[in-house]
Amino acid sequence: MRIAIIGAGFAGLCTAKVLREHGFDVVVHEKAPDVGGVWSATRRYPGLTTQNDKGTYAFSDHPMPRDYPEWPSGEQVQAYLESYVDRFALGDVLRLGSEVVVAEPVRGLPPLPTGLPVDDDAVVVLGWDVTTHDVATGEIATERVDHLVVANGIFCEPYVPDFPGREEFEAAGGRLLDTTELHTLPEAEGRRVVVVGYGKSACDVAVPVSDVASSTTVVARNLLWKMPARLGGRLNYKYLLLTRLGEGLFRYVDPVGIERLIHGPLVGTRDAVLDQVQAMVTDQLRLEELGLVPPGRFENIARANVSLVTEGFFERVASGRIGVVRDRAVARLLDKDGPCVELDDGSVLPADVVVCGTGFRQTVPFLPADVQELVTDRRGNFRLYRQIHPVRVSGLSFAGYNSSLFSPLSAEVGAAWIAGTLTGLLRLPPDILMDNAIDRRLVWMEERTDGRHARGTNIIPFSMHNIDELLRDLHAPVGWASRLREWALPVRPGAYRRVLRRLRKRSEKLRRSEARRAPAGRELAPRP
Repeated sequence: MRIAIIGAGFAGLCTAKVLREHGFDVVVHEKAPDVGGVWSATRRYPGLTTQNDKGTYAFSDHPMPRDYPEWPSGEQVQAYLESYVDRFALGDVLRLGSEVVVAEPVRGLPPLPTGLPVDDDAVVVLGWDVTTHDVATGEIATERVDHLVVANGIFCEPYVPDFPGREEFEAAGGRLLDTTELHTLPEAEGRRVVVVGYGKSACDVAVPVSDVASSTTVVARNLLWKMPARLGGRLNYKYLLLTRLGEGLFRYVDPVGIERLIHGPLVGTRDAVLDQVQAMVTDQLRLEELGLVPPGRFENIARANVSLVTEGFFERVASGRIGVVRDRAVARLLDKDGPCVELDDGSVLPADVVVCGTGFRQTVPFLPADVQELVTDRRGNFRLYRQIHPVRVSGLSFAGYNSSLFSPLSAEVGAAWIAGTLTGLLRLPPDILMDNAIDRRLVWMEERTDGRHARGTNIIPFSMHNIDELLRDLHAPVGWASRLREWALPVRPGAYRRVLRRLRKRSEKLRRSEARRAPAGRELAPRP
């Protein structure tokens, strides 16, 4: 089976490796000139680092270099992915600078087993015609493949608000861009910079920019709780949030085991722990003194994402090098004796450069409109069983659409799940059961995140729940000893290496068995 993968970030690269190990012929298309996705040199901004420590933000069979700092830089993460390509000889399947323009399904209706109903809304795909554009030469080419994996990332398209007055602002010499477009600090040197947003990228950019800009102001519509890298200056946050116990402090859609106690008889203890952490964070970051205490309880830190404090951010706020305007939004851009931004309370800030850390859009523009309608609901949420499988479109999988605190490991286990569906190691439930599971999860995600769940792709903080579900489907759960250890200590991706190796061996055994059953001289037909 020939499989095309769109995207060469963490998810795309490990999916290529895993599928090839399971016997498939793969090709990876990436429009950037290098691998890395959000870590590509084309998207890196000053101050970009991981939120995880290097021990938890890695593949199971490829740890990060020992000489890396605890929180690697964006450049180091990209170099790590380059080394992954080299180690597993993925260079021959990569097509860098290859942008997928359209992936058109080859539609058909093959015979169905007797008694199975035909879903009128479903698209039965016999293959995909993938049309690509060579960024360097302009050449257009089309290749037919048997299966398509979308791994373009849930942070694929930076979102810049359509502010009124942009033309006037830019005519006055102002510059509007998103964080991924700010590649070097000289672009901000001596300038009056306004950073819009309060998430990771906004705060990450504000710190180095404040070292060179004449002024740096962060405009935050909503303040978020953030976790210091070391609580109280001592306890590494990975022991709080990157363990199963830390994950268990937040109520899952289906609590299991000890979680039923945590959110039942022990809920008072659980609340007291989170309140104590909130008090410590507030004191350590001097949030009351700075007037930056977010609304709501600390447990809201995991409502949409978990944000780590950018080193030096609050210190610069305290010293006056960074100003924060809270609970305000940019109303428009304008020229008022020079480029400025006007806030929704009527106040005006001089702004030579406006940098937007206002999030991303999750788009799949290369899929035909009718296919996009089948993989999303009316609210735009992706309808994916286990965050991977679109029930009504065959021959299609999504990789990396389970945004996780352990993205490399989550993507790797997800790739094994895709391989399992294609080899027959995994039999999917009936469509109606998958639809019900998707409906229930989306309702729950909508309620717990106030709609901020990245169109149904953000599973944070429930990373290990998702991994457990995928491995349980494959009848390959991690051992009880590893699970027990992970309740108290940070998750180790290396503990899953043996599990994934066993799955490969089962796949090889299945392929040999099918090859023996196949008539002489005939090739096995690809699975739909």
